[in-house]
Amino acid sequence: MQVTKLEHACQVVEEAGARLVIDPGGFTRPVDAQDVVAVVVTHEHPDHVTPEQLARIADANPGVRVFGPAGVARALADSGIHVDVVTDGARRQVGPFDLTFHGTRHNVIHSSVPVIDNTGVLVNGRLFSPGDAYTVPGVPVEVLAAPVGAPWLKVAEMIDYVTEMAPRRAYPVHEATLSDIGFDMHVSRLRAAVEPSGELVVLRPGESLTL
Repeated sequence: MQVTKLEHACQVVEEAGARLVIDPGGFTRPVDAQDVVAVVVTHEHPDHVTPEQLARIADANPGVRVFGPAGVARALADSGIHVDVVTDGARRQVGPFDLTFHGTRHNVIHSSVPVIDNTGVLVNGRLFSPGDAYTVPGVPVEVLAAPVGAPWLKVAEMIDYVTEMAPRRAYPVHEATLSDIGFDMHVSRLRAAVEPSGELVVLRPGESLTL
């Protein structure tokens, strides 16, 4: 299994010639839509999903399945894109991908901002992408896509989350809101949290990690 990190939150997982796309949002280049069997959208914010990204993928892959929580289905209702609604505890099998879903709510941005649905995904029991939440799935996680920059993110909480998760490997995602200096600073804190028990791999957009 191989994961390619694109800009911000988007990741493409490949296994046995099939692709799974996670969070193809507006901060990300047009996703290569070839051989995509499924798309997981953790929540409805446009940095994680746009109708244009999904339409491009669906046009190239007529049988593609799109998964997301109820808020994603409501947000995309006018787009003509069908969303298979998932929430905490759901499981789906698509091609070579065994998907289990964890969590229900987005982290709090501010008391004035409504809290929306957010459900992370564990791929083949190995790779966990939490979306915009500090969800602990309750099972060991080998590889963690760890958010490092967001309006809802506090570095101290990021460190606590990664320490609790204790993945064997992690790579930073959700970085588009950070300057280069800010990214390096947050990654140094992430590395310190990961490396007592695991390895931090910094993937620039377009780079891949073999799991």
